[in-house]
Amino acid sequence: MSMDLIQVSQEKCIRCGICAEICPTGSIIIENQMPQATERNCIACGHCVAVCPVAAIDNVKAPLAKQLPLENVPVLDADTAARFLRSRRSIRRYKENPVPREKIVQLLDMARLAPSGGNTQGVSYLVIDNAEILSKITAVTVDWMEEQLKKGSAWAQYYSRVVETYRQTGQDVILRNAPCLIIAMTSKDFHPRGRDNTHFSLAYAELYAPAIELGTCWAGFFEGCASANYQPLLSILNLPENMVVTGGLLVGFPKYTYKRLVDRKPLQVSWWG
Repeated sequence: MSMDLIQVSQEKCIRCGICAEICPTGSIIIENQMPQATERNCIACGHCVAVCPVAAIDNVKAPLAKQLPLENVPVLDADTAARFLRSRRSIRRYKENPVPREKIVQLLDMARLAPSGGNTQGVSYLVIDNAEILSKITAVTVDWMEEQLKKGSAWAQYYSRVVETYRQTGQDVILRNAPCLIIAMTSKDFHPRGRDNTHFSLAYAELYAPAIELGTCWAGFFEGCASANYQPLLSILNLPENMVVTGGLLVGFPKYTYKRLVDRKPLQVSWWG
């Protein structure tokens, strides 16, 4: 690692040592009362720059110029935060209005800021907003589910009604007639951690979506089909050879507004010691 990884303003630095203390990999040490880069692996988390009380430190991998001051960011009280989190709903009925692409970019620009293992990130997105292609994805996913039924899959109890509904009514029980499908991808050699990182990023998207008038729902049946490497689906997606699907999210303008906060199963907690 180059010793030029960090730059410290001699005039501003107050020698508090916080940057070294919070560094998760020990990439910064205090030497002669000043922060210094080490040969340890910097994961570009930006903690050192973000925590400095006097903006005296800069990091090549997490530039000060790209960080935003937190001075005027409101802190939600516990009740407001709880109501915000509880108000998120999985949306399965959408207006026919197409979603402007700039809104999707806005949504994913927030998703990319989600935490990830070791700050590895590594998630990219394929967005499909073509109704014809979305219909094809639904059709081949149902085909895959039907094949699973014939094979006696353990998931048969979940698939049988879906297949029956689609075959008898043509109702889109896979993508729910959503005008947009966001497909998360990672490279094949990064897949295990990439899948976890995908879940973090799409969770951010789900929580942020209502703030820009959007609704979302996890595309679980689609993800199951893609994870099974079902070739008819992969042929439609035409992914780069080294990429694999790690998640799918339906996006659109909600058709209905929910009036109440729904409860969940009772909390279960065990204490040891």
